[in-house]
Amino acid sequence: MTDSVGIVETKISSFGKLTLENGSIISPLELAYETYGTLNSKKDNAILVCHALSGDAHAAGFHKNSDKPGWWDAYIGPGKAFDTNKYFVISSNVIGGCMGSSGPTSINPVTGRQFGSSFPFVSIGDMVNAQELLVSHFGIEKLFCVSGGSMGGMQALQWAVALPERVVNCIVMATSAEHSAQQISFNEVGRQAILSDPNWNGGDYGEVPPRKGLALARMIGHVTYLSDELMREKFGRKPPKGNIKSTDFAVGSYLVYQGESFVDRFDANSYIYVTKALDHFSLGKAETLSLAFSKVKCRFLVIAYSSDWLYPPYQSREIVKSLEVNAIPVSYCEINISKGHDSFLVPNAEQTHLIHHFLENS
Repeated sequence: MTDSVGIVETKISSFGKLTLENGSIISPLELAYETYGTLNSKKDNAILVCHALSGDAHAAGFHKNSDKPGWWDAYIGPGKAFDTNKYFVISSNVIGGCMGSSGPTSINPVTGRQFGSSFPFVSIGDMVNAQELLVSHFGIEKLFCVSGGSMGGMQALQWAVALPERVVNCIVMATSAEHSAQQISFNEVGRQAILSDPNWNGGDYGEVPPRKGLALARMIGHVTYLSDELMREKFGRKPPKGNIKSTDFAVGSYLVYQGESFVDRFDANSYIYVTKALDHFSLGKAETLSLAFSKVKCRFLVIAYSSDWLYPPYQSREIVKSLEVNAIPVSYCEINISKGHDSFLVPNAEQTHLIHHFLENS
C-alpha cells in the first residue's frame, strides 16, 4: 500500500541503568522500539507516540510474514495524520510491559530466572524517563510532538509536565490527569481475577501462567473499552439456549474470544504492573492540576469521545480548563462517535483532520 510505512522491525536498545522514582534500579534497562520516517538534519521533526495498556512498540506498518498492522497504522504513514514524509515517528514499549522492554518477563541477571513479581514497581513517570533516554539516544533535544490515547495520553501529559523544555506540541486523547475511583475499581477487579487464579503462585508462575485469571481480567477491561451503542450494533441480543454451561449470547462468545486470545500475547504480571501504574498516576484536580501545568511550555490538542464512558469527556475538559488557567494554547474537540473508549484507535476522518491541522499549524 502506498500509504503504509511497509515492513518494519522492532529493535531493542540497552541502557546502563534507570533509577526509578521509588529509588529502585533497573539494570540493564532495555527498551523495545520502532521508528518510521526519517530524522532530519536539525533533528527537530521527531514525534513520540505512546501506547495504551495492552499496546506495544509496533504502532505502524507490518512485521515480516505478518498481515497484522501496527495499532495506530491508520494514523502513521505517508500522507496520514502523522505524516512520515515529514516526521520521524518513534514508538516504544513501556517498561513494566512484556513486549521487549524491561519488565517482569525479563531475566534477572542475579537469579537467571524471570523477575516475575520481584520486578520493581514502575510509574508513568518512570516510563517517560525511560523514553527520554531513548529520545536522547537519537540525539533529539526537543520533540516536535508527543501523543497518545488512554495510558498513552497520561505519558504525553507527563512529558509536558516533567520535561517542559523537551516538548513543542502535545496531543492527548481519551485520557485523564488522574483515575477516578470507578476507573481504579475496574482495574482492581481485573487484578483480583489474576490473583485468584490457582496458577498465580504469588506472581512466580513460570511455565504455567494464570491464563484463566488473565483472560477474565481482559474480558472485564474489554467491556469498558466499548460502548452500549456499539455492542447493540455488533451483537444485538441472541435468545438464550437454556444451558447453564454454555455462553448464551453473541457478546459473551466475543468476550471469551478476546480473553483467550489476549493470554497468548500478554503477561499476567505485566497486566498488574501496568494497571497499577495507571491507577497511581495523578497530576491532581482543580487547583492542584493547574499548578502541575504551570511550567508547561507546549501547545495542546485534547480530544475526547462522546461514547467513552471509561474516560468520559468531563475528564478531558478538566485538563483543558487547567491549561487555560495557565494561558497555555489548547484546542479541544469532542468527537461524536459510537465506538466507546477505543475510538482513538479506529480510523476516523475527523480525528485525522484534527491531528493534521494541529501539527501543520505549529
